[in-house]
Amino acid sequence: MVEGPVTNITKFGAFVQTAEGVEGMIHISEISAEKRINHPQEVLKVGQVVKAQVLSVDLEKRNMRLSMKQLVPSGLDEYIAEHHEGDVVTGRILDVSDEMAQVELGEGVSATCRMAAQSGAAKAAAAPSSPSPAKADLSSLGSMLQARWKSGSPASESKPENTRSGQIRKFRIAKLDKETKKIELELA
Repeated sequence: MVEGPVTNITKFGAFVQTAEGVEGMIHISEISAEKRINHPQEVLKVGQVVKAQVLSVDLEKRNMRLSMKQLVPSGLDEYIAEHHEGDVVTGRILDVSDEMAQVELGEGVSATCRMAAQSGAAKAAAAPSSPSPAKADLSSLGSMLQARWKSGSPASESKPENTRSGQIRKFRIAKLDKETKKIELELA
């Protein structure tokens, strides 16, 4: 982390003096994570002392990229700090493809859920174990239906519901990567 006064403001960012004769540039996209900024003057003034994270230093080109938003924990950072792999969480499915689903876990917190393994398991569970599906064992079907009727559990509980956009579901956190800030889920 570095600290210094803003020396110049342009339409694409602000320059900050980090040491005597050394300046770094904060691009407009690195000023704030909360709101979209049209011009750095909306947030910064020349002479204002700011703190920033060093993103990169290019000695050959003699430039230093800085970020103010990296110092402020985001909703995703807080979510990752509060949760662990194996936790069961609730999320809303945003987009579904054959293999993956985008899931919103909270404001500004999204994750991916692998669907291929789930649909493969569902297909395997639905597939008959005998090679000829024409010969169904009616006695076992009758006893299964009778047991369901007595227990009162609906038939829909035994087969997984098709996932679709907008659906609220329970997920298990399969992978939580603090470095890349990625969350991978599986259906719970």
